[in-house]
Amino acid sequence: MSYSVDVDPQRLDREWIWRMLSTEASWHRWRTREQVDQQVDTAWRVVGVYDSLTGAQLGFARAVSDGVNDAYLADVIVDPDERGRGIGKLLVKTMIEDGPGAAFRWTLFTGDAHGLYRGFGFAAPDSTAMVRPGARPARA
Repeated sequence: MSYSVDVDPQRLDREWIWRMLSTEASWHRWRTREQVDQQVDTAWRVVGVYDSLTGAQLGFARAVSDGVNDAYLADVIVDPDERGRGIGKLLVKTMIEDGPGAAFRWTLFTGDAHGLYRGFGFAAPDSTAMVRPGARPARA
């Protein structure tokens, strides 16, 4: 199977994104559809990966940024039937290395896929990082 990558927010399949984030993601499943749509609408950048033949969406990532130096990578998700085929790498590479934030300091929070992110230079936080945890439930 061949894949195409697009950063056009208009191409995103909002139904697919909602289905993946509300049923397959292990994070923030307390969000409503309206909240997910708002996050996609206000994202600094979005990346979609699609089946080149059918156009079906297979992967998604979004980022929040100040547009100058710092960016936060969020909601990286790949269709469960397509995992292990390089789509996650394609998403992350397109987002952080092939775009306007290539020189930025990137942050993300994840409980898994550490090997994927290490391959793009992500490392455990050092003594300069501090995090104030949110008060939202870990999972709905």
